[in-house]
Amino acid sequence: MYHTLIIVGNLGKDPEMRYTPSGQAVTSFSVATSRQYTSGNGEQVKETVWFRVSAWGKTAEICNQYLKKGSKVLVEGRLTPDKTTGGPRVYTRQDGTAGSSFEVTASTVRFLSSRGEGEGGPIAGGGGMEMAELPPEDDIPF
Repeated sequence: MYHTLIIVGNLGKDPEMRYTPSGQAVTSFSVATSRQYTSGNGEQVKETVWFRVSAWGKTAEICNQYLKKGSKVLVEGRLTPDKTTGGPRVYTRQDGTAGSSFEVTASTVRFLSSRGEGEGGPIAGGGGMEMAELPPEDDIPF
């Protein structure tokens, strides 16, 4: 059995990187996807779904280095269900309404923003879980 998920959206805040006790890098970031449609009664509806993404290894390090709040990314990976419910993580927002987030373990992260987009948008790049592609030397922003 196999499943894969592809999402394209924008980072909600800067990524956070940490290391496991064994020394492996893991970077977490949230991605918002949006769609707009007209309901049956003619009303415009805007729908936003949040995903919590975890990237591992070299991909985690590159994501932490280049991604910023507002960056547009394509993430390919697998859904990771909440261990207690078997579904998305459910929480209560500050205003008291219910919310949920879907946990994704990334196998590929592709940077879609140009250098000027977002808050310090990243350069084009991508990579897999075990091997991440570094940007060409001419594109490194330092």
